[in-house]
Amino acid sequence: MGKTALVFSGQGAQYPGMGKELYECSAAARQVFEMAERVRPGTLTQCFEGTKEELSLTINTQPCVFITDLAAAAAVAEKGIRPDFTAGFSLGEIAAIAFAGMLSYEDAFRLVCRRAELMDKAAHEHPGAMAAVMKITPQQTEDICAAFQQAYPVNYNSPAQTVVAAAENEIDALCEKVKESKGKAVKLAVSGAFHSPFMDTAAAGMRDYLQQVTLQDPTIPVYANCTAQPYSGDYRELIAQQINHPVRWQTIVENMIQEGADRFIEVGVGKTLTGLIKKINGDVSAVNIEKKEGLDALE
Repeated sequence: MGKTALVFSGQGAQYPGMGKELYECSAAARQVFEMAERVRPGTLTQCFEGTKEELSLTINTQPCVFITDLAAAAAVAEKGIRPDFTAGFSLGEIAAIAFAGMLSYEDAFRLVCRRAELMDKAAHEHPGAMAAVMKITPQQTEDICAAFQQAYPVNYNSPAQTVVAAAENEIDALCEKVKESKGKAVKLAVSGAFHSPFMDTAAAGMRDYLQQVTLQDPTIPVYANCTAQPYSGDYRELIAQQINHPVRWQTIVENMIQEGADRFIEVGVGKTLTGLIKKINGDVSAVNIEKKEGLDALE
């Protein structure tokens, strides 16, 4: 019998109306959304009725995507599905640690609100840009980044996709270098250079914030973005480092498969992780749950 991994989406796939179907069809999801509304009034309106522009602001994106992720996971659990492992991409990692019992849902939501503020502030103070690099290997991408003063591979997504962060005055030249290497580079519509040294001040701020947070041991293994291994050691440091260190998504998925995972359920906004998982290993099952139809099809 294979094992199930529950994976939580990150920011980038947000859209107006996200989570509304979950709110309407699942009592467990509704409870999660209502908790968020008590802590941060206006969250439901942003998720269900907010404009694309409003949802693209980091201070709104992170709380709204996080709570939609967590609501989707609650709806999946409500159906009696118990995953063997969990992980989240970037912001999704905070939802994963909450689902695994390391933090209460309310404390995790407050942490995400603070994380969003810190990362938004760092993005304004240390402007940068990001691009998805495709059709060349991660090693080739690393070599290209090394030729620039401030360019870093930050998301190791699949064998043929690596996202990079760079200074605004270097991103175009970097994309040109990728093209010269027979690759493809697409600049991303994001508000900061996440998971790179551009976020050092945000990571430091999170480290300070975490001193007042109590963390429990996870009830199921949570694979950390930084190490691609289950959480162990200093939990607070793993959460803080995640902000200014690369997301090793490909290795996380490969490690879960090595431990027996053959079914991946992506919860939250969009199908990004489902697509990446299929590119990493075409032999495993991967589905996304963000609406009633997907939830009803789960067994």
